[in-house]
Amino acid sequence: MNSYKPGKVRNVVLLSHYGAGKTALAEAMLFTSGAIKRLGSVESGTTTSDYDPSEIERRMSISLSLLPQEWKGSKLNLIDTPGYVDFASEVKAGLRVCEGAVIVVCAASGVEVGTEQVWSYAEKSNLPRLIFINKMDRDNADFLRTLAEVQAKLATRCLPVQLPIGAQSDFQGIADLVTMKGYIGSTLQEIELPSSLVEQAKISREKLVEAVVEIDDKLIAKYLEGEDISNEEIFTAIKQATIAGKLVPVFTGSASRNIGISSLFDAISNYLPSPEERDTTVATNLITGDKEEVKPEAGAPLSSFVFKTSADPFTGKVSYLRVYSGIIFSNSQVWNANKKSMERIGQLFTLLGKNQQPVPQLAAGDIGVVARLNLTTTGDTLCAHERPVTFEGIDFPQATFSMAIQPQTKADLDKMSTVLPRICEEDPSLKVHRDPDTKEVIVSGVGDSHLEMVKERMRRKFGVEVKLEPPRVPYKETITVPTKAEYKHRKQSGGHGQYGHVFLELGPLSRGSGFEFGAKVVGGSVPKNYIPAVEKGVNEAKQEGVVAKYPVVDVKVTLYDGSFHPVDSSDICFKIAGAQALKKGLSQGQPILLEPIMNLNITAPEAYIGDIIGDLNTKRGSVLGMIPQENNNTIQAQAPYAELLHYAIDLRSMTQGRGSFTVEFSHYEEVPAHISQKIVTGRKAE
Repeated sequence: MNSYKPGKVRNVVLLSHYGAGKTALAEAMLFTSGAIKRLGSVESGTTTSDYDPSEIERRMSISLSLLPQEWKGSKLNLIDTPGYVDFASEVKAGLRVCEGAVIVVCAASGVEVGTEQVWSYAEKSNLPRLIFINKMDRDNADFLRTLAEVQAKLATRCLPVQLPIGAQSDFQGIADLVTMKGYIGSTLQEIELPSSLVEQAKISREKLVEAVVEIDDKLIAKYLEGEDISNEEIFTAIKQATIAGKLVPVFTGSASRNIGISSLFDAISNYLPSPEERDTTVATNLITGDKEEVKPEAGAPLSSFVFKTSADPFTGKVSYLRVYSGIIFSNSQVWNANKKSMERIGQLFTLLGKNQQPVPQLAAGDIGVVARLNLTTTGDTLCAHERPVTFEGIDFPQATFSMAIQPQTKADLDKMSTVLPRICEEDPSLKVHRDPDTKEVIVSGVGDSHLEMVKERMRRKFGVEVKLEPPRVPYKETITVPTKAEYKHRKQSGGHGQYGHVFLELGPLSRGSGFEFGAKVVGGSVPKNYIPAVEKGVNEAKQEGVVAKYPVVDVKVTLYDGSFHPVDSSDICFKIAGAQALKKGLSQGQPILLEPIMNLNITAPEAYIGDIIGDLNTKRGSVLGMIPQENNNTIQAQAPYAELLHYAIDLRSMTQGRGSFTVEFSHYEEVPAHISQKIVTGRKAE
């Protein structure tokens, strides 16, 4: 593939709800541009972008794919992203390095939850975008109904630049509202507008012209004076309005029948900005600490950003990078500004799905990959050593769904510790930690499908078999009344005996105080050298309480008396006496179970607030407050951790995927008696 100047490059991300036909559209574009010779399909598992076995099996995208192609003297780096909400981290990575987006909407299904989600991401990124209403050949396809939904649910500034000629089985082509010509078939053969469309086309064209002339004072004056505005002026105004975010042009077609694809290509080239036309990117200069603009110039010092890492057992780590300024060369050295270290660059590639094509260099504005970087991870900036800069990282979705991950065999256990960090490097929205209380390895992701994919990836890529189970709740135990306990450890079996005798005082502490041990022995009834042994025995015994063998907290233990034998006493005797006295004291102190209570911030549209609050009540939750926002409300609440193990799934089904939440630990609270009994019974069964 040829090398292109920044002005001739378009970096565009494909976004949609799951099933709207992004991957089929990407395939049709590759075929139309000549990048591939044979048109694959999602159904047969032969598309260029969905090449992973899991993607072929599920018929859905799981990772983003880089699809570079050439069109009429320019280069289009198309990034196909997953439509399923669990893989939103891939969408965020794709959005981060593109100047424009194409949002795909199904003409039969209309605007779905995922469409609203990706629209909000694009809005947040302030990204110029086009909408492509796909699947016009489908049963129930209705362009005007879908357009009305787009304008109602997304924005009124979404205006058609094309209308379909026919629909469903009669779909033939498109009517262009600028040229007022019809184009039919996959070759878009020019025809006169069908008479049935002329009136609708005139109305739609008038609305489009009215919207775009506002971008230019001269055009407004011309329009108001009733002068004719040329097609070239309209084209220019559409581009300016699209880049400024004042207009979102709507196109239509059918990816499966390859209709409307070449006009979409033209629209991307004509209306979406090149790296030169987009606002300059801002980086932090590490020498001065100041923010500075990075311009996409090949002659400037190098600055590039790693937006994705892929772990492959054969080729090793593959880093996807976007060059913002300068040129990065194969077999060179660059400075990793985040890790403050030199990184050796081997062979650079461009990727077409899984197929690598070696390139000698990547210039400003371009996207490519490099394998086997030592230190570099997602979000790192690779730049010139003499001008170290860092770009802002990617705002990945929060991991809110957790499972305990366990190896199937001993061999899997050994491999799991090395494979999990590699999987997390590949997907920064995954979090892994070991729970110190339950001793489980907990993996957290965006949803259940996300974690199922982690499990499958570990098996397919690295041969590690694991199982996922709901995590155990880290209950604790404490006492509710002060008490005293005595224990005498005495054994006589010929020769030296064993003797240790202690009196302990136990008192409850306020929640979150932890565990305290002290000694106020008078008169040497327990010699000072044995007190640490008593403390050791108490600390070991507190790991298993008397209610259900959970750790003991919020208790103060004081050693206040005891006795010893000059010959038979030893450290081990006092350790045993301390442990047994504690157990006895705990039994007498009216022990109770404590459970972790979590703080929740739940954000959802107003329509779902009643259902969410009702559901929280069934989960023993309490609402602390509500913050009204423009489109959503945020509920601040608390609920027991035990009730929230599947909350990510519950909230998604309650809000049809429109709700989100964050969760963090707040404090421990007493478990209600009827629930405590169930926990104790379950623990005994274990």
